[in-house]
Amino acid sequence: MKRIIPNITFLLLAVCMALPGYAQLGMFSKEQRINLTRDWTGDRFEDGRPKVPDSVLEQMKNVDAEEAWTVLKKNGYNNQFDGSWRVINDGSERMVGRVFTAVFMPKRPDVDSVIMEQGKKEGGVGNENSWPIDMLLPGDVLVVDLFGKIAYGTYAGDNLSTAIFAHTHNGLVVDGSVRDQTGIQLIKGFRVFVRGVDPTALADVTLMGINVPIRIGRTTVMPGDVVVSDVEGLTFIPPQFCKRIIEVSTLIHYEDEWGHMMLREGKFRPGEIDGLWPKALSDEFNKWLESKGTSVRYTNDLK
Repeated sequence: MKRIIPNITFLLLAVCMALPGYAQLGMFSKEQRINLTRDWTGDRFEDGRPKVPDSVLEQMKNVDAEEAWTVLKKNGYNNQFDGSWRVINDGSERMVGRVFTAVFMPKRPDVDSVIMEQGKKEGGVGNENSWPIDMLLPGDVLVVDLFGKIAYGTYAGDNLSTAIFAHTHNGLVVDGSVRDQTGIQLIKGFRVFVRGVDPTALADVTLMGINVPIRIGRTTVMPGDVVVSDVEGLTFIPPQFCKRIIEVSTLIHYEDEWGHMMLREGKFRPGEIDGLWPKALSDEFNKWLESKGTSVRYTNDLK
């Protein structure tokens, strides 16, 4: 019994210490958010979310899904891509931004009443789906886990979409749906990835967390990840891998340029170009890279 009492006391103390972290309807405190993303050593937002620099985000616009996957898979991150999206306002450029998460669950009245009470105390205005929007920053992409709900799973219409774009000048991802596609299509530059579109209003759900880990399809998404869109779908990239992915992507672009040139000239056979390159071939490629004035070099460990 003497051992149990200290353990209970420690548990209650931990709960009390975590209560301030309930701000933003967080299931995680700032300290927990930092700990879960501790592989990121760069700047952070006030709430602990990783803050990838704008310059890096700009470079990530040149990265496609396969190039990102090359680095992620090699490091054991096998669940960071999800496809099968319906896209509103698809554009020529990739959508790239810092992930800001929100998670909903099917409504349970007793829990929802507590959430509503806490949200109002924290200054939430309007319905629960509007609360995260007030917290968005430029460059954010709001990523919403609505457990794939379509009818009555419409996170936003044209009004909230206008507010999202005004805050972020970026896009929206909803594992659920939106409404008023006609109005959303009028918001120039606002890219939306959803599972479907429905005329109903959002109903019978509860906002359970803001900037907490969420599941989007077959991915685990953390606040502060960098989301990159492609024709295949969305890749959610842990921030610590962004610079490495940019390096590998740059090299792959040069590889493709040089390899295609060699194939057109008939200098090497397809089987030589399409695979790990022997030293003689990689040496020739690296000499060509030097002539281009770039510092990147080919090594087989990048493959």
